[in-house]
Amino acid sequence: MKHAPTLPDPERLIATGRRVIDVEASALELLSESLADGLGAPFARAIEAVLRAPGRLIVSGMGKSGHVARKIAATFASTGTPAMFVHPAEASHGDLGMITTDDVVMLLSNSGETAELSDMIAYCRRFGIPLIGIASRAESTLMRQSDIRLTLPPAAEACSVGLAPTTSTTMTLALGDALAVALMEHREFTPEDFRAFHPGGRLGARLATVGHLMHSGEELPLVPAGTGMGEALIEMTRKGFGVVGVTDGAGALAGIVTDGDLRRNLDGLLERRVEDVMTRHPSTITAEALASEALGVMNAKKITCLFAVAGDAPKRPVGILHVHDCLRAGVT
Repeated sequence: MKHAPTLPDPERLIATGRRVIDVEASALELLSESLADGLGAPFARAIEAVLRAPGRLIVSGMGKSGHVARKIAATFASTGTPAMFVHPAEASHGDLGMITTDDVVMLLSNSGETAELSDMIAYCRRFGIPLIGIASRAESTLMRQSDIRLTLPPAAEACSVGLAPTTSTTMTLALGDALAVALMEHREFTPEDFRAFHPGGRLGARLATVGHLMHSGEELPLVPAGTGMGEALIEMTRKGFGVVGVTDGAGALAGIVTDGDLRRNLDGLLERRVEDVMTRHPSTITAEALASEALGVMNAKKITCLFAVAGDAPKRPVGILHVHDCLRAGVT
């Protein structure tokens, strides 16, 4: 008979988890302090090198450092710095051709002696490509060959045997994030820029603007003031939004006629003009506003459509947003 495995003590597991997090948190504090000391100058030089380069930032590493390098490259790319990951083993079999003299190379290795990086190091030295090294040992081959040396402060790995890459990879990842965000802020990277690189998924939906989702041009249900309700009903039906906007002589949105307005004015409706029926001073929004903000307005007002306007005065209608447009885009 098989014996049931002995279950671990939950309190011991939690204590181990807290210890690991505390060890890595302490290492990050050391990393932050080092930026105010010896690491600060090469950190700034690394950013300057990337800014000066007409090409891309090439990031590479092997093993756990490779996983971190992929994430760092992705973070740079999504925050306005063209970057890509090149696998060091594949680089030795032809992918070195992906790296040009216009690029900057960043190599990650905890020990600084990763054999698979040797060909990339030699390639950078041969063609004068700026090389940024990140490692824990200042005297290592990688750091001696690098133009810019980002040496991690000494800190023990968080695992019980002190060998598994834990603290070192956490510090490397944090340093990569720090470089990417510093570049992002220097470039004055905006939420609109961020959305351009993240059009899909929940993040894209959160950053979608009214202008990206609204209907405009011939799709806009509009009639000028003075229009008879019969004609307004035709326009309302043809455009299919259940509402029609009414513009004044200056082209500003003077009011809207909704299904509710129709029900409240059924008696002699067709003999009336739109300004006799319309709701004046309707809620509006700008095309630059986030779609999530527009959805909030529609929910608060219990309406299904919102006109987008341009200018402070007069407020000219430039689009219309339906609640279904937000839902289809995943805006919540």
